[in-house]
Parts: sequence; structure tokens; C-alpha cells
Amino acid sequence: IQANLASNNSRQIYAQIAGLNIYEGSDGGLQLAIGGRGLDPNRSSNFNTRQNGYDISADVLGYPESYYTPPADALSEIQVIRGAASLQYGTQFGGLVNFKMRKAKDDDSFKIRTKQTLGSFQFFNSYNEVSGQTGPMRYFGYYNYKRGDGYRDNAGFRANNAFLNLSFELSASTEISAEMTYFNYLAQQAGGLTDAQFAVDPRQSNRERNWFEVDWKLYQLNLKHNWTERSKISLSLFGLDARRSAIGFRGNPINLNENPITALDEQNPDGSYVNPRDIIEGEFNNWGAELRSLNRYTWGGKENIFLIGLKYYQSDNSSIQGPGSIDTDADFRLQQDLYPDYANQSRFRFPNQNISLFSEHIFSISDRLSITPGIRLESIKTVSDGSYRQVIFDNAGNPINNTQLTDDRELARQFALLGIGASYSPKESTEIYANVSQNYRSVTFSDIRVNSPTFIIDPNISDERGFTSDIGVRGRHQDFLSYDIGVYGLFYNDRIGIILDNRANRVRKNIGSAAILGLESIIDINIAKLITSSKEYKWNWYANTAVTHSEYTDSEETNVVGKRVEFVPKLNLKTGMKLGYKNLLMSGQLTYLSAQFTDVQNSESPQDGDNRAGVVGPIPAYQIVDFAASWKKNFFTLETGINNVLDASYYTRRATGYPGPGIIPSEGRSFYLTLGISL
Repeated sequence: IQANLASNNSRQIYAQIAGLNIYEGSDGGLQLAIGGRGLDPNRSSNFNTRQNGYDISADVLGYPESYYTPPADALSEIQVIRGAASLQYGTQFGGLVNFKMRKAKDDDSFKIRTKQTLGSFQFFNSYNEVSGQTGPMRYFGYYNYKRGDGYRDNAGFRANNAFLNLSFELSASTEISAEMTYFNYLAQQAGGLTDAQFAVDPRQSNRERNWFEVDWKLYQLNLKHNWTERSKISLSLFGLDARRSAIGFRGNPINLNENPITALDEQNPDGSYVNPRDIIEGEFNNWGAELRSLNRYTWGGKENIFLIGLKYYQSDNSSIQGPGSIDTDADFRLQQDLYPDYANQSRFRFPNQNISLFSEHIFSISDRLSITPGIRLESIKTVSDGSYRQVIFDNAGNPINNTQLTDDRELARQFALLGIGASYSPKESTEIYANVSQNYRSVTFSDIRVNSPTFIIDPNISDERGFTSDIGVRGRHQDFLSYDIGVYGLFYNDRIGIILDNRANRVRKNIGSAAILGLESIIDINIAKLITSSKEYKWNWYANTAVTHSEYTDSEETNVVGKRVEFVPKLNLKTGMKLGYKNLLMSGQLTYLSAQFTDVQNSESPQDGDNRAGVVGPIPAYQIVDFAASWKKNFFTLETGINNVLDASYYTRRATGYPGPGIIPSEGRSFYLTLGISL
């Protein structure tokens, strides 16, 4: 990949993964936000996200949002697995995203690699890596620091990320490894905009005291053992100790009929602020164990593969919402004693437990045909234990009643998810494939108990279920053409969304059934190999195209059936070209997404002054052009590029809560320059 790796530019890094919809509102690439096939991209919550095979999200079922994304410079591979094969990793509709870290090579006794990047908006990124081998021990580690002022006012950030992996060969057939990840960042949040504000100046901000902080610690211990060359077993023990904290003014919590984007953050004559800020803090203490056994055997003269695994996952998470300070700094301390009648107050624990048994079996029917059934048995217990305050105000905004209420729930369910895949290879370089797989998404604790100024939550909200299927063909032709072309269907029951109730309140609830049908294709042509046999020349063209039809097919709500599903552009195109001679390489990329809706009723943008302006409305079509170049000589590497060459003003998200509410503008034209040294 030739891309702006220093800022984790997901538009470029994931350019050749079919059908991904990407939120691009995170300065510095601190968080990955991708969705595919009609799934909400918010913090990649519809994927099972892993690093070196173990979970890294806040809570796989209870809060599957990913606040940590490893730096692209540290990765050797990004695996995306969808269809029936993803069942072995989880229940998610989106499938698996697994980040594989770089490793020390066999011939490396010691290696150091450093990359320093400067960019627009005072961006600076320092990536520093060491790897090597000493006797039976291999090691790989990095430290990454980044900072920037951000594209918009009030959007500065700084981040620290460290990683260490140690692996030991206990014998020729046994390896044990341990690794630890630390990630911390603090970012000021500029808040969201209305359509009118965005049209005037997408870089403006009317929020100066909104902050977000993440503190992430991941641990893993992994044992691999080969009983024979055809029989392997692995045991992974992993844990998460993490926290995310948000503080900010998101509108007056008393007046829900006021637009939270344009609401005045009142100040006294001396410049101090009048209203306390809203704090939402989550703590995540999770651990799990996953045991896998892979066996190859011969039956009927054909090799077959049997996989079986068991996963245990235990989480003990908590969420607190309440009043913060009236100051402007990143102070995440609760101020309940000073503001006992603050409207949004709650304190909850979410101790969840998940036990999964999964299995896949590849049956080789012939040398060219194989069938792979899969099954995942789930036992899930979700607990919500806590209290919240119900504060009633008079017409003048004075509190007249303050009551503490409890909300204790326990939901246990057991079910099986089935999937089957088939692969037929008419010749060695071509594969025809088909899959169908059941999927499931648990209600998260943010679905249950977080107060928002832009919507309320239906107390009867429940899990989502459905299935995905696809059929396609992929392969290579004479080493100059590679392709993957397929059609898919994703079918949702009880899909969760936001809709207006009979009192004009926006309510998050189960909307109904939806169908998403699409054509996805990736074509890559090595033009250089067509015109010359010299390896010194490079010339590639690729096109990643997704054409999608989406529709709500059933709902008890009015004005929903027949509407398009939110976050689904009809056309999603990423195409580009790479040119090079010897150690010089240049590339250009065009990204185009047609218009998409952000709510189930396909609402148009309200008039300026409406209390929903900025939060409700479509995302207009946009197209972005990127350019990158690199040059390598011995142990030096020089990289440069221009993101958003034409300086398009666009956005990919209308946030209903943090980091908004409102339109979150994407970054305009920016430059970067990277110097790399590898010794």
C-alpha cells in the first residue's frame, strides 16, 4: 500500500476492500470507523475487531466499539473475513477485521526502523520500531507519538502508543508469546455543525470546552503447539483494562426542544461559563480465553480440514454520566456535589458473560470442489445493574423534583448460528464461491442507558438478527489481471434505528426488517507486465466498485417501508493508478460515494433554525482525489503526498452524540512529508 500511513488514512489504506463505507472525521487517524454492506461505520462496531487474533474492542457484545486502532506502519497485514468463514470469530454482521503486527524476520539479529512525518495543521508523527532475535527469543516493539492542531478550530490532539511482543520457541513444535499494548490519546472536539454553518465555513467551531480521552491497555499470552504436521492447537489468554472519557457542552439538557448544535453555551460577563458540561465515562475490564484445534486428515483420497474451538469471555464494565465542571480544560472529574439537580445522571455496571463453541469443516468433494459448513453455539448473559436520576423542572428551568430510580435487567439467551460455504475451481487460477451465514447483534449498553440531547431510547429495544449470503468469482489471469466480482444479500430483522414518535421525539428503537443487495468488484491490472518484461517499471490500475440497493421491507412504523437503509450509498467507487521506475513510485486515487441517508425515514435537511438542523438529513455525494509518492535508496525512504488534492468540502457523518451532535466535516487539502530510516 502506498498511502499516508502516518495518519492512518483509511480512505487510502482500505481502498481495495470492496464496499466499505468510511467515516473520515477523526483527525490523525486515531480511530478507525468502517462499515460495509449497509452497516453503520461508527467506530467499526459492526465488525469483530482483533489484533493478532484476539479482541481489542471495548466489549465484544456489550459495547463492540473500537477506540484503539494500531498504527498502519506497524502492520504486516490487515485481514478482512466475511461470509460463513467469519462465524468462527464472532456473530457480527460485518465479519472480522484482524490487524497482524510485523514480526522479526529469521535473519534479523537486530533491526531498528524509524519514520518521522510532518504535515498540514501542525501534524507531527514519530514512529520508532525495534525487532530482532536472541537465541530462542524473538522480539518486536514500537513507540508511536503523534500530535496536531486538527483541521478545524478546537480540534487539537496528542497520542501515545506503545507495543511489545516477545515470543519463545520452547521446542521445534511449541511456541509461547506474550504481548502488551498501551494507547492513550486526548483530543479536543470541535463539535458538530448545521448545514448552514457548514456551507459558510466547514472549519468553524462553536464549542471550545469539549474533550475526549482514551486510555487502552491490552494483554495477551498465546501458546501454540503442533501435535503433528497435520494437527495443531492454540490457546490464547487476553485481557483489556481501558477507559474512555468524554466531557462537553452538547446543548441544554433541560430544553430538549432546542437545537443542541446552535444552543448558546452561556457565559458570564467575566467570560466564565454558566452551565456545567456533560460527562460520560466508561471503564472496561474484560478478559477471555480462546482454545482452537485444527486437524487435517485424508478421507476418500482427499484432504479435509476440521476446526473446533471454545471461547470464554467475561466483562465487568461500568458507565457513569453526570455533571462536569464549568471550565474549558480537559477535567473529567464528576461534580455531582456542586450540581445535584443536573438532568443527565446515571451510574451502571454491565457484567456480561459469553461462552461460545464454534466449528468449521472443509470437505473436499473433489480436487476442484469443496464445501465448508460452520456452526457457532452461543450462550450470552447480559446484565444491566444501576440507577439514574429523574429530575423534573418547571417552566422557568427550576428543579421541582429529583428522584433516584433503579433499572436492573438480566437477559440470558442461547442460540446457534449456522453457515455454509462452497468453492469450485474450474482451473487453478479461478475460484467460484458461494456463502450463506446467519448473523446476530446484541443490544449494547449504550443502547440501553445513555442520555442524549438528540434522541431517547425505547425501553423495549432488543437484539438484531439476520443473515448474509454471497456468490462470486475471483482469480488471476496470466499474472497481469486479478479480480474478485460478486453479488451479495444482507437481510436484517429488528434493525435498530432512530425514528420520530407521535410527539416528534427522536427515538432509538427496533425499526423493522431490511434487505440490502449489492454488486461488489475489485479489478487490478498490471499494465507494466503487458508492455514490458522489465521489473524496473511499475504501472498498475485498480477499480473497487460497489453498487447497492437497500430497502426497508417491513415495519410497524409509518413512512419507513420502501425507504432506503441509512449509510448505504448506491455507488461506492475507489479507483487509482500506480506508476513507478526503479525506486521511485507515484500513485493517484479517486474516491466517489453517491448520496446516502442517515435516518430510516430518509429525511431531507430541515430548514435553518429547526431544532433538528444538522442532526437530520442526507450526506451529499462527494469525490476526493489523493496523490502520493515515495523514493527509496538503501536504508533511506522519502514519502510525500497530498490528501484531498482538489480541497473538496465534504462530510461523511452526522453525529447524534459525541463528537457532535451535528455534521462532522472531513479534512480539506493537506500535505505530508515522511523520512524513514531502516538499519
